[in-house]
Amino acid sequence: MSIKEITRACNDKRMVLGDGLKGMKKVALAFSGGVDSTFLLALACQAGLEKVLAITVSSQFFTRAEKELARKLAKSLEVEHICLDLDILERNEVVQNTPERCYFCKRHIFSLVRKTAIHHGIDRFLHAVNTDDLGDFRPGLAAAKELGFVAPLVDAGFSKQEIRACSKQMGLTTWDLPSQSCLATRIPYHEPITREKLGMVEQGEAFLRELGFGNVRVRCHGTMARIEMDPGEILTLARKDMRQSVSRGLKQIGFTYVACDLDGYTPGNMNTFLTK
Repeated sequence: MSIKEITRACNDKRMVLGDGLKGMKKVALAFSGGVDSTFLLALACQAGLEKVLAITVSSQFFTRAEKELARKLAKSLEVEHICLDLDILERNEVVQNTPERCYFCKRHIFSLVRKTAIHHGIDRFLHAVNTDDLGDFRPGLAAAKELGFVAPLVDAGFSKQEIRACSKQMGLTTWDLPSQSCLATRIPYHEPITREKLGMVEQGEAFLRELGFGNVRVRCHGTMARIEMDPGEILTLARKDMRQSVSRGLKQIGFTYVACDLDGYTPGNMNTFLTK
């Protein structure tokens, strides 16, 4: 699609989304501070609702940087924001890391959001899934539906690209924010999730971003770090000085081996074997 076509589609869908939100008096949004949830929160604030509540659930799968960003974004939008802590590693069905992990995790998270919203007199619950998300293996969507969450971005037909375009039009700083996903997605299914592994992943990705890499993932395969990044950045990583710095830095964090995935960053990469 051309930029003009994308802009026209975005404007039409924004009207649909705005009309849908106006039919809700009070809403609570499961707010991560990512591109999608920030866009939805901003539109909800503009819809003139009686009450808008942003609820962030912070677990070991949510980085400290993401938690702080969510806080800052909610403050900038002047919306009431509640941040709840959840020890997700207490849940054995999550720690076991089966392909259904996302369902169990989201069930706990959305139950907490729902309970908090009801406590504040709100019975409409939103989450910011978009149409692109429907094409991936996301068992957490079933948990959201079971608990009565609705997906206004899907109902209005918003893709990720359109959300970014609209966010840019609206002046939202998140329009070009790299895609976020929980840290558990860095660990292969059936490999138990531990606090140590999550910490290594979080530190490793923060380290790579400090070196200037953008959309990056550190997949944790035992003691090996498999780096995924945008293909255009692989040549930068391959430079001798950069390669040595990355290897040394990740080994200091705790990895024994460091590898680069030549296919580059692929969303949902850990789900690949499920379709074979």
